[in-house]
Amino acid sequence: MTLANRLLLISDLHLTPERPDVFQAFGAFIRSQTNPDTALYILGDFFNLWIGDDGMDDFAREAAAILSAAAEQGMAIHIMHGNRDFLMGREFADACHATLIDDPCIVDTNGQSYLLMHGDTLCTRDKDYMAFRQMVRNPEWQQAFLDKPLLERQSFANQARAQSKTMSSNKPEDIMDVSPEAVSGILEQYDQMTLIHGHTHRPLVHDLDLKNGKGKRIVLGDWDVSGWYVEISAGKSSLNSFPIQA
Repeated sequence: MTLANRLLLISDLHLTPERPDVFQAFGAFIRSQTNPDTALYILGDFFNLWIGDDGMDDFAREAAAILSAAAEQGMAIHIMHGNRDFLMGREFADACHATLIDDPCIVDTNGQSYLLMHGDTLCTRDKDYMAFRQMVRNPEWQQAFLDKPLLERQSFANQARAQSKTMSSNKPEDIMDVSPEAVSGILEQYDQMTLIHGHTHRPLVHDLDLKNGKGKRIVLGDWDVSGWYVEISAGKSSLNSFPIQA
C-alpha cells in the first residue's frame, strides 16, 4: 500500500463521554494536523467500548464528524480494530469517510515500509486473553452477539470489562506485555524491519536484533495524561507526546 508523504499513527484513545478532556484533545489534534499530504492511521481502541454500529450514539457521531471533516480536506483516514472496538463496522467507517484496514497491515512511504498492528496478538503469554480473543473474533460468535438486543450486549460488555480488569490486576506485568518471540516472528513472517503498535500502553522505541539485521519496535501510548502519536516523514519516524489538559 503506497501512502501520503507524511503518516500520523495513533492508538488507544479509548474515547468515552466520561473523558471529555481526551475527546477535546483528539479533536484539536486532528484539526491541527489535517493536510492533504498526510494519512492518519488509528491502530485500534479508538473507543473505550463498541458493541455494534447500530449502537452509534451522538458521542460517536461527533467523533466521526471530526474525522469526516479531515477526510473532506484531503486527509486519508484508516482505522484498525482493537480489542475494545473490534465490532466497529463499515457503517461507522463510512460516517468517518475512513477505510477499515487489516491487522497486521504493511504501509509504504518514501521508500520505507512499516508493519502496523494493534498489538494484542503479540501478548501470547496471556493465555486467558488469547482464548477470549479467539472466541470473540469468530464471525459466528460476532453475528450471534450482534443479533442480541443492545441492552444485553451492553451488559455483557460491561461484565467482560470488569472481569478483565480484575484478572489483569492479578497477573504479572510481563504476562500482559508482548512476547519477544511473537515480535520477531511477525516481523520475519512479513519480511519487515519496523513494527508499530499500541495496546500495551507502554510507549517506547525498542531496538531489535533480527535475523536480517537491526530492527525497531515503536510502541504507542494510550491517551490519558498525554496524547501519543508516531510521525513518519521523509523516511524518518518519531514517537511524540503532548499533555492533555484536564
